[in-house]
Amino acid sequence: MDNQIIKPETLIQRIALLALAILLAVSFGLFGVQIVRASDPYIKSVLSRTGDPVQGHAIFQINCAGCHGLEAAGLVGPSLQGVSKHKSQYGLIHQVISGETPPMPKFQPSSQEMADLLSYLESL
Repeated sequence: MDNQIIKPETLIQRIALLALAILLAVSFGLFGVQIVRASDPYIKSVLSRTGDPVQGHAIFQINCAGCHGLEAAGLVGPSLQGVSKHKSQYGLIHQVISGETPPMPKFQPSSQEMADLLSYLESL
């Protein structure tokens, strides 16, 4: 290969184009994830309902308090105080229903129960 000297202007242009390509790829990836999330019938159903935090607290007491504590301050599982400030509604729903975070079990409440639980978690 020939020893070619690349002009600084050309190098800057290439870096700028690469940065723009990466930014666009990430943006389209995030947009695609949002479209997939929004098309999930269960999530659409949950988010279309108005949750009752009192009912959500009762659901929490029955299903979650054994690990997260009676008032969600943490026990075996982490504290959930302020959890809605760093997790989206989709993220919370996914966390509850997926079973991807052992030892947290997979849990599939009805759409209304999930809306109630979400409402309670958002009140913490």
